[in-house]
Formats: sequence, C-alpha cells, structure tokens
Amino acid sequence: MLSVIPIFMKVIIGLGNPEKEYAHTRHNVGFMFADELKEKYSFPDFESNKKFQAEISKGTFNGVEIVLAKPQTFMNLSGETVQAMLNFFKLTPADILVIHDDLDIALGKYKLATDSSAAGHNGVQHIIEKIGTQKFHRVRIGIGQEMDGAPVCRLGAHDFVLGKFSTDETEILSAISEKVAEEISKIIVT
Repeated sequence: MLSVIPIFMKVIIGLGNPEKEYAHTRHNVGFMFADELKEKYSFPDFESNKKFQAEISKGTFNGVEIVLAKPQTFMNLSGETVQAMLNFFKLTPADILVIHDDLDIALGKYKLATDSSAAGHNGVQHIIEKIGTQKFHRVRIGIGQEMDGAPVCRLGAHDFVLGKFSTDETEILSAISEKVAEEISKIIVT
C-alpha cells in the first residue's frame, strides 16, 4: 500500500496595481516583495491567470506548495482574486498571507499582523469584505515617513502612495527584504 504524504498549500498575495505606470510606486510594494519571493524560492516566472484575475507563480518551499499571486484587479478590488483562490483551492483564510504597503509604518520597517483591521487600506478592506473575516496573515511594509520616531500625518496620501520610490528608498526596502522573507518562511511552515 502506498502512503500518501499530504501536501499543504499556502497562497501569498502581493498587493499592487497592474499597468506599467504603477511599477515601483509605494502602493505596489506588495508586488515588489512577491517578485523577490519568486526569485528567493526559484519559482517560475509569473503567468497571467484569468480565473483568478492575477499573475501567479507556483512552486514548493520546505514541503509546502506555494502560490504567489499579484492581483490584476487594481488595489481596491483585490478581494476578487483572494476569494477566487480560496474557493478554487478549498483553503481557509488562515492559509493566505497578504503583503501590502502601510503609510502608518516608517519606510524600512514592517509589521506582521493576524486578525487586525484594514486600518484604512482599501485593498485589505476589500479582501476582508469578500472573504468575511480579517483572520488572515499580513505583512505590512512601511512606506511612511516619521519624525522623532512618530509617523508623520500627511495630506495628499493618494498622490504619495502612487509616487515612485527614490533610489535611496529602494535601497532601504532592499535592506529589509531578507528579514521579511525569513518571517514569511516561518509563517508558511506553521
């Protein structure tokens, strides 16, 4: 009799906006980190998937089947992709991890969250509405500014998040990418 080793699946969703004009903007930091994970895990190139309205890349990491996804629905409709993937793969919200930008966290910092509100992030709010819970893993990547250790409240947040990262800001993000990847790896295997 053959023994079957169960394969566990996790879905990692990097949030952002499709189209070249949004590439390397602060709001697309989720896409950027999904691209980095693809490279770190030596996964194949992202391919368009109409069923999920996303670009996806699949592979295995530490015995866990991973689907990396970059929704192509625009940020504020990200829940469409997440709901479709959960339904298709018959997963629970605990099996997903969402990577997104966060204005309330300084650039170069990040926070892990599970079961927390959207805190004003429209993409995360749409996911919560579509799957009916906020009990999923998130990696909140800081894109904000701080002064004297406190976040700077800014007007014109829309323009700021759609602005491109400077070379210095990109270097700051690169400096935390390995730590973020390690944290994600820990979540994946639990």
